[in-house]
Amino acid sequence: MMEDAFLRKSVIVTGASLGIGRQIALQLASQGAHLALAARSEQELSRVASLCRERGGEAVAITTDVSDEAQCKALIERTVVEYGRIDSLINNAGLGMWARFDELSSLSLLETVMRVNFWGSVYCTHYALPHLRATKGRLVVVVSGGGKFPAPGLCGYGASKHALVGLFDSLRIELEGSGVSVTAAYPAWVATGMSGRALRADGKPTGEVTAHEKGAMSPEVCARLIIRAATERRREMISAKLRFGLVMAPIVPHLVDGIAARMFG
Repeated sequence: MMEDAFLRKSVIVTGASLGIGRQIALQLASQGAHLALAARSEQELSRVASLCRERGGEAVAITTDVSDEAQCKALIERTVVEYGRIDSLINNAGLGMWARFDELSSLSLLETVMRVNFWGSVYCTHYALPHLRATKGRLVVVVSGGGKFPAPGLCGYGASKHALVGLFDSLRIELEGSGVSVTAAYPAWVATGMSGRALRADGKPTGEVTAHEKGAMSPEVCARLIIRAATERRREMISAKLRFGLVMAPIVPHLVDGIAARMFG
């Protein structure tokens, strides 16, 4: 692993105020990265930026709602103003849901989840790509296991993540030979509290962290794995549990579906 891969390199991290994004920012700061941190919470984002500077990196907090195309464009432009270039874009921002399709009285929840999880990465990538081409940079998307496996109650979340897989797999092929690497990260459950922030059918957070998240991988470990994969310009980072599931799914699909039903039903 090249320890200086991000040294004095301009890196955008979305969803940087909490969980995986926060840890990615802190760990990259320790490597001397020049960070543009994006999230909706100005207060939390400023706190993370301060911690990054304490760790030896440079950091600017740019309050951004990635579901808004204009704000994503402004994020990219502000980063270029601050650092003069973009070497990496880490699309990490995400929103969870916890509602069955037949519980939805309208499709607004699905639209919200899709705008954050899918379109947020589309917008940021669209405006950052010319700069990444110029630096032969790194493009990273944090997909999660939702991009590999369906689960009841997570229909909109899974749809958004499967859409990301289709987009970034295509981009990887399109960018072959350009010098820009595309890395998709597929961690299994990570203990970020995301399930407690996931939206129910009425649009309100569940307020409850699920049992399988409580014993999950830590954000620190997940961030380290993602950074390593990005550093090595690997096409994927897949958690061991998901790899096993991918092997078993074609062989015993009903068993895999049944496990999902018991875990999330």
